[in-house]
Amino acid sequence: MIEILKAILFGIVEGITEWLPVSSTGHMIILDEFIKLNCSPEFLEMFLVVIQLGAILAVILLFWNKIFPFQFQDKKKPVIEMDKILLWCKIVVACIPAGLIVVLGLDEVCEEKFYHAIPVAIALIVFGVAFIVIERKNKGKQAQIDSLEALTFKTAFLIGMFQLIAAIFPGTSRSGATIVGALLIGVSRTVASEFTFFLAIPVMLGASLLKMLDFGFAFSGMEFTVLGVGMVVAFVVSVIVIRFLMDYIKKHDFQVFGWYRIALGALVIALGLTGVIGA
Repeated sequence: MIEILKAILFGIVEGITEWLPVSSTGHMIILDEFIKLNCSPEFLEMFLVVIQLGAILAVILLFWNKIFPFQFQDKKKPVIEMDKILLWCKIVVACIPAGLIVVLGLDEVCEEKFYHAIPVAIALIVFGVAFIVIERKNKGKQAQIDSLEALTFKTAFLIGMFQLIAAIFPGTSRSGATIVGALLIGVSRTVASEFTFFLAIPVMLGASLLKMLDFGFAFSGMEFTVLGVGMVVAFVVSVIVIRFLMDYIKKHDFQVFGWYRIALGALVIALGLTGVIGA
């Protein structure tokens, strides 16, 4: 029962921090230090990645009408919506930079070198400052790109380059990096957030599949339960958080998340330097 409660807590943190641009990695580092799952290191590594599938299902559910390119009408042949096919082509283009890191096997090298408290804290702070600076610079300006259709392949690729930064430096936050990049090149907050959500679908599905294959499917009953509970909770919380974020950015900017990242980064540094968590 205790392990299930822990899985619920991990699912809540994943569902909140995966979509808000505050870095799920930074929060998971702190959570893992204080709330230890009674499991093998191999299962924990897999769990922290595969739990994201719940979060991804929330994106698919909420944005189905924007991303599913086939429409079925009165049992006739499906109608293909080319604008959505084009959107998926842009998503693929944006995923190329980060995908190369995985293909070349550099993701594990980067994780080994940078998945530690101090590097993660630095990434939190740097991109927190970036949010504040960019939002202040953009204040009062009209976004150049205010719809998904207006995104060009060049813009999609540039956003993908910022996703590459997140793949190299844990703590940057995949959503944080891509939103910062999108805002920097003139994309509106709404479009930046939506495109970031869509990018997560192939990225997280691919990462989860690789982790599952690497771990194997020989789960114990408790491991299967813990993973399932974590995914379900992450799904429910993600639905709530995504809806909140999309409503929030209609009237507010991202500066509050920048200040939060700076505060969290400072906390992680303090805990690392005092030995409370591993630096």
